Amino acid sequence: MSSLPPLAARLHGVASSPVRDLLALLERPEVLSFAGGLPAPELFDLDGVREAYARVLAGPGARLALQYAPTEGNADLRTLVATRLTGRGLPTEAGDLVITTGSQQALTLVTTALLDPGAVVAVESPTYLAALQSFQLAGARIVAVPGDEDGVDPDALADVVARHRPVLFYTVPTFANPTGRTLPAARRAAVARIAAAGGMRVVEDDPYGELRYRGEEVAPLAAGSEQVFHLGSFSKIGAPGLRLGWVRSPADVRPALVVAKQAADLHTSTIDQAAAAAYLAVADVDAHVARLRKAYRERRDAMIAALPSVLPDGSTWTDPDGGMFVWVRLPDGFDATSVLATALAHDVAFVPGAPFYAGDPDRATLRLSFTTNSPEEIHEGMKRLGEALS
Repeated sequence: MSSLPPLAARLHGVASSPVRDLLALLERPEVLSFAGGLPAPELFDLDGVREAYARVLAGPGARLALQYAPTEGNADLRTLVATRLTGRGLPTEAGDLVITTGSQQALTLVTTALLDPGAVVAVESPTYLAALQSFQLAGARIVAVPGDEDGVDPDALADVVARHRPVLFYTVPTFANPTGRTLPAARRAAVARIAAAGGMRVVEDDPYGELRYRGEEVAPLAAGSEQVFHLGSFSKIGAPGLRLGWVRSPADVRPALVVAKQAADLHTSTIDQAAAAAYLAVADVDAHVARLRKAYRERRDAMIAALPSVLPDGSTWTDPDGGMFVWVRLPDGFDATSVLATALAHDVAFVPGAPFYAGDPDRATLRLSFTTNSPEEIHEGMKRLGEALS
């Protein structure tokens, strides 16, 4: 009997996400996890979402909500998302948007439309690890761009553009995953200038932008450049189980995104889109976001307050203005992956930082998420982490 063909070569070197793997290991209820970037389920607007589905299924268009639909997405939903983006400083029309099955699919569509095998992609260092998976699966060559406490360094980006000629630059400029850092307005303008001069596209991933707890809003990168893809999601202000996101794209690439989506799934769930549109049309979303901000601000503050007494001398950490994450660097000589094994024995979990790097990783780093646990749970979890580090 002849042997079966091997797996596709493009899967070689694409590692499983350690965050997803950790989630599978954390089923013991006694474990306090700071690992996954999960919104707090007790803050989901369950009643509002339930009522939205009921209105759709009881209305005159109920059967259409269960039918095939246009690839670009529900027209009402696109209009409502466009209005919300415009209100946040990014002028947007419904026709600028394609609704996607989560913002991760939006990134996959951009990758499919723009990247041939061997194409160069520039990324922040460290960066969102599922983006690294997407670029690796496309066969791209990934080049890391260093930064500092304010995010990516524009001079370093200009050097990478000059030496490597990347097709696109991927960034999470607002409350970045994993660092929590926010790119200041001046640097955003510099990134736009570098992209324009270098003929490079930019992917601005913005799942956390509405979760601000301190400071003034910073205009999206896409507001200052027509070369920017702006990715958004309902996962952090709504519920991740809806799997609804969007991409605001340059006009010349949008038809290619639509074709790529047709090949992937024809269209995002019709009923889920209709329910999201019904929800946005009547819910006080701003009030809901305000509740999220209040709860998450308290949780961030609890974690930040605990860290000085928990971490070894010489450790550093970010104090994010929003989002979900605190990025920690332990002193030289520590390996966060080794520490994780000890932490799990103390019933506490985090994500080691090494997988977030495209180049040589800093193994002394780790990511902590503060959103899922109450301040009291954070206090207890930080105590356990201190014991694991002692």
